[in-house]
Amino acid sequence: MKNTKNSIGNLQKALGMELTAIQQYLLHAHVLDDWGLDVLANQMRTEMTEELGHAGRFIERILFLGGDPVLEATKTPKRSDSLEQMFSADLEEEKGAIEFYTSAAKAADDDRDIGTRMLFEAIVIDEEGHMDWLDRQLGLLDRMGEPTYIAKNTSDAASGG
Repeated sequence: MKNTKNSIGNLQKALGMELTAIQQYLLHAHVLDDWGLDVLANQMRTEMTEELGHAGRFIERILFLGGDPVLEATKTPKRSDSLEQMFSADLEEEKGAIEFYTSAAKAADDDRDIGTRMLFEAIVIDEEGHMDWLDRQLGLLDRMGEPTYIAKNTSDAASGG
């Protein structure tokens, strides 16, 4: 019988991280809507939905391993005052998630828990996509300036109306 205690602990921590991300992206979506940036708000809702899927996968794995999932976010969401602040904070969270999930995959492999290892590896790839998108947005903000970036991320501007 493989050792699942470490895997369950790591999956639980990951679940808390994903629940934090879900709440953070939900807050971002509403703030962005309030700022009139509906295109970006919709992107945040897409990110939130993907994180919700990750949380579900972690719950399923915890249950499969005989654990009892605890649905508690690890952090309280924080409202951002600017796009740069929003993207930078999210980028740091994604980097932290990638680092943790990578080490959790290695720990699962060491415990001969291939299913958990593969789950963490698959989610790392998704998180790398989030990280890339956020990094790109920060670069665009820097190159275009905030007014032009904002104009490109509203449906009124995109539709010409």
